[in-house]
Amino acid sequence: MDIRQEIEELRELIRYHNDRYYNQDDPEISDYEYDMLYAKLKKLEEEHPELVTSDSPTQKVGGTAKREAGVPVKHNVPMLSLQDVFSKEEVYSFVNKILKEKEDTLFVVERKIDGLSISLRYRDGELIMGVTRGDGINYGEDVTDNVRMIDDVILRLKNPIPYLEVRGEVYMKFENFDAVNEKLEAEGKKTFANPRNCAAGTLRQLDSQIVKERKLSLFVFNVQDARGISFDRHSESLEWLKDQGMKVIEDYKLCRTADEVWEAITDIGKSRGSFGYDIDGAVVKVDSLADREYFGTTSKVPKWAVAYKYPPEEKETVLRDIRLSVGRTGRITPTAIFDPIRLCGTNVERATLHNQDRIDELDIRIGDTIIVRKAGEIIPEVLSVVKDKRPKDSKPYSIPMVCPSCNAPAVRDENTADIRCNNLNCPAQLIQHILNFVGRNAMDIKGFGEAYIEALVREGYVKDIADIYYLDRYRDELIDKGLIGKEKNTDKLLKIIEDSKNNDIDRLITGFGIRNIGRQAATELMNHFKSIHRLMEASYEELIKVKDMGDISAGAVVEFFRNPDNLNILSRLEQAGVNFEKTDEQEEGSEVLSGLTFVITGTLPSMSRPQMEEIVKKHGGKVSGSVSKNTDYLIVGENAGSKLTKAQQLGIKILSEEELLKMLESKDED
Repeated sequence: MDIRQEIEELRELIRYHNDRYYNQDDPEISDYEYDMLYAKLKKLEEEHPELVTSDSPTQKVGGTAKREAGVPVKHNVPMLSLQDVFSKEEVYSFVNKILKEKEDTLFVVERKIDGLSISLRYRDGELIMGVTRGDGINYGEDVTDNVRMIDDVILRLKNPIPYLEVRGEVYMKFENFDAVNEKLEAEGKKTFANPRNCAAGTLRQLDSQIVKERKLSLFVFNVQDARGISFDRHSESLEWLKDQGMKVIEDYKLCRTADEVWEAITDIGKSRGSFGYDIDGAVVKVDSLADREYFGTTSKVPKWAVAYKYPPEEKETVLRDIRLSVGRTGRITPTAIFDPIRLCGTNVERATLHNQDRIDELDIRIGDTIIVRKAGEIIPEVLSVVKDKRPKDSKPYSIPMVCPSCNAPAVRDENTADIRCNNLNCPAQLIQHILNFVGRNAMDIKGFGEAYIEALVREGYVKDIADIYYLDRYRDELIDKGLIGKEKNTDKLLKIIEDSKNNDIDRLITGFGIRNIGRQAATELMNHFKSIHRLMEASYEELIKVKDMGDISAGAVVEFFRNPDNLNILSRLEQAGVNFEKTDEQEEGSEVLSGLTFVITGTLPSMSRPQMEEIVKKHGGKVSGSVSKNTDYLIVGENAGSKLTKAQQLGIKILSEEELLKMLESKDED
């Protein structure tokens, strides 16, 4: 790969993950994995300085100011990030470089709290504003009302001065994080992956009462600006802040040598498991404020400080069991059940083992001592087995070739590691299969939630997807039993089910749950065969000619329509009046966007993204979830994010909703 291309791809990947972390509070990779990407980019740019650009992530700070979350506020003092280091050698190099120029330098070593950075402004002793980091250089967000709800934020200094600005970290203690997730889970809402995400999402709430209920915490770690008082040293300023009633960073250490600095970092690392909150490193700072001025800053980081990043947290525990579950497609998944441990702010007691190949690779056995970490600081995974601690009577584990739900024989897929139950009446598969069928990407039967499905399956009203279209026969019984609510709610759902009979057949094909056949593949099948009957009769050789249809997908379609149970379900669906033909509406203008690939991003002014996707597909276009060199157009709404940035870099044409509709009108006229 060309070095210029490699650097550009790294930059785009880092921008994407910056957006996930800073702006969406929903990271996809761990801090460590992000740091490795960043370090690689930095190294390449150092080796090729002629390729450094002003918009590179190495030259910028953090995210953007999210206008929907608060009023943008200009920073009085930049909220810079820190240079990351990952080894003892890098720490010694930093310290000794400083000592070489200023041999009497004192260093402060502090815990690096994993939270959301914020600045607090006080005028004449009164809190006047709280501002998030935002882009770190120009603008942050005004979150004053919310920070007033944090108990650790003092509203008035004990000894008022004309102006004070401090920087701190808003975070969430484990106990409060657990309480928030327990409440969300009880309400049937999505829980937070870790305390950092929860703290960031909470601070951006429009309702300050939610902030108060969730009990955020704060540590102050720096004086950004002060008028009416002066300090010589950072440690002196922290003690003064403490006297004002502020909660400052705990147990910081003053050090004179690289050995002392490393010892302080090591001590923090050893103790991190005993803290009531997450840290993601240790910060080493020059204590003298005059020396800080002397060493200065780059456009992104101060030269007088570094952040040492600890490796991903790993803990030992004991494997107590391997439990098996069955998914919608019949895939049997083994899950490790172990003694509870705390990782990245959450209690963890289970992790997927994926399949038999992974079990064999780890040589994992019940009773083993195992090492667990969180992949991406979100998904628990078993890293390895401590074989020195293995019980003498342990035995290798093999997934039984019997379905754990229905006891039907299980089979291993050819050329894959998956073991499946092929019993279509398996109860474990049924609920997941119906959820897929009624879901937004399939038949889109709104309001048909999991609780209703479980009740209808339990009471015997739904034994397969076709039964959904015969529920109206039992209307009075359903109302009497309250299985889907009272009369009004029951009639509403039955009406939505009735209306769904007229859906496009690509939705029906998607709802069948055929392996490897998602919405895009279903659309291609619909465009090619025009009806379910023609699709049912298609041979493997015919299917393989369909656009984007591979060997496995074609084989799965043939297998689905050969199954007599599936044919019976299809017959009953057709008898119920479910549409089996490509409609005139689908035919109209179906080739206008043929051969073009679109990506949709942001909030559109008059329709949802799925609705826009429908329009594009009805006119023959293809919709992709990510921007690439194969993308022809990006359709954008408000808050378009990283996809817009990438499209601009690749020179992809940008369309608004209105422009896309006008394009369709003009092409139709042609």
